This record gives sequence, structure tokens and C-alpha cells, in this order.
Amino acid sequence: MPSKRRLRWAILPVGIATAAVLAGCTPSQLHGFLPGFQEDGVPATDRVDMVAGLWVNSWIVLLAVGLVTWGLMLWAVIAYRRRKGQTGLPVQLRYNMPIEIFYTIVPLILVVGFFAFTARDQQILETQYEDPDVSITAYGKQWAWDFQYNGEDEDNSDAVWTMGVQAEPAGDGTVDQEALPTLYLPVNKTVQIELQSRDVIHSFWIIDFLYKKDMYLGRDNYWSFTPTREGTYAGKCAELCGEYHSAMLFNVKVVSEDEYENYLESLREEGNTGDIDEAYDRLQKNTGFGRAEEGKG
Repeated sequence: MPSKRRLRWAILPVGIATAAVLAGCTPSQLHGFLPGFQEDGVPATDRVDMVAGLWVNSWIVLLAVGLVTWGLMLWAVIAYRRRKGQTGLPVQLRYNMPIEIFYTIVPLILVVGFFAFTARDQQILETQYEDPDVSITAYGKQWAWDFQYNGEDEDNSDAVWTMGVQAEPAGDGTVDQEALPTLYLPVNKTVQIELQSRDVIHSFWIIDFLYKKDMYLGRDNYWSFTPTREGTYAGKCAELCGEYHSAMLFNVKVVSEDEYENYLESLREEGNTGDIDEAYDRLQKNTGFGRAEEGKG
């Protein structure tokens, strides 16, 4: 058998080569080509790295299992192939306890391991901030979005809001991004979004944030996170909710705190103040429709 020193010298070049290959990868490649990462390596939120880590490490484990399985299959095909002049079946092996125990224990370890890491990360993702810097209520409706920026008063008398309309694709299929409902968030501030539905089941999905949550009628969901990189991000409904589900798009703009406060002030100047539900009910009575035909923001 080779000595431990020889084994170390054999492993060293492999480690150096692996490190060199990984050093040449972009942040997107290192995180499994998932969205949410740019060349500067700053993730979109404080949760994105964790989600990407679970994704990438799971694939590494699964590929390792696949390589071992494919290798054993190839070895069995070659080692136990029918030789020239042989007839009948090869010698059959039954009740090999070590192999049967191995085939039972390894999958059990994998399942328990995947469950444990998923449960750990889910617990962190689902933990809500008790006193967030920003509290927002997002409403899903057929087929657009309303956003209310909650204030300090319990009756939302100091809240400001914006109502959105569904996307209207042009003749070439493109969508005017400026006309989409837009959610503003301040960078590096803790955010809690309360998710509500006005009609059917929707799903609130900001693609680069690597997370989505369903919106049910009569049940409120919550999502807490901290945006860590300024920019504009795409959002959409991820639950089939009717004829124009594909047009249920929105934008998310992560901006500086000053720009965020200026945006809220612009909504106050437009008169979009108070509880959005009251304004929405008035709009329904005036138009006779379940969604705004004209919206702001």
C-alpha cells in the first residue's frame, strides 16, 4: 500500500487544480447559475446565499452518489459480462447482508441529511422580524398587485399605498416595464411583507430573491428579509390564478433610504394615504370591477 506521505502528494495537485478552477468561476457559477448574484458577489438579500448554498451542496452530494452508482453499474457490466463460450446465467448471489445494509443505510442517511439541512434553513427563512424597519402589505388580485407601506398607527391612517394594473403586452410581445406595479424597498433595512389575496390563490415571487410565498384568501402570510443590493428586480405570480396569470407582473426597486423616503412622500402628495382597503372598496363601487382600471405607481 502507498504510504500516507505519497497519498498526500497525490492529493495535493488535485486540490490545487480544484482551487484554481473554482477561483476562475463567477459568483453566478459558484452559486449554481441561480439568479440573485452579480459579478461583485453581493447577493440580492441576506437570505440568498443560504438558499443557494443548500441548492449547490445538494447537487454536489447527488452528483457524488450518481458517480458512485454509475461507476458500480459500469464495473458490474464489464466484470460480469458473458465471456466467449459461456452459456446460461452467471452465478447468482443472494442475501449479501453487508451490501443490503449498505444499500439501506446510505439512502437513509441522505434522506435524513437533506431533511435536516432543509428544515434548518426553512426555520431561518420563516423566522419573522419582531420590529422591522419597514412594514409593507402586498395584495395579489386578478391580475395585478397593490402595495401598502404601513405606518405607525394601527388603523393605517398614516399609511401610503399604490394600486397596480396588469401588464399589457405590445404587439411584439414586449411589456412596458415602467407601467408595471412597483414595490420600493430601502437597501440594508429589515423588511417584513404581509401577503394577502383579494380573490384566488396567488404566489408572491421575486425571482432574484430565491424565495416565494403563497397568498390565500382569508389567511395572511409573512416574509422577512433584508435587501442588500440596490437595483431593479423582476417579480411575478407563481401560482396559476386565471386567464391573465402570465400578465401578473411587478417590479421591485431596492433604493437608498433617502430615495425610499422621497418615494413615500410622493405618494402622500398624490393623496394615496390611509388604509388601502377603504380606497379599494370605493374604487370597486365607482367602477363596478374587481380591479383598478387606472392605477398609480
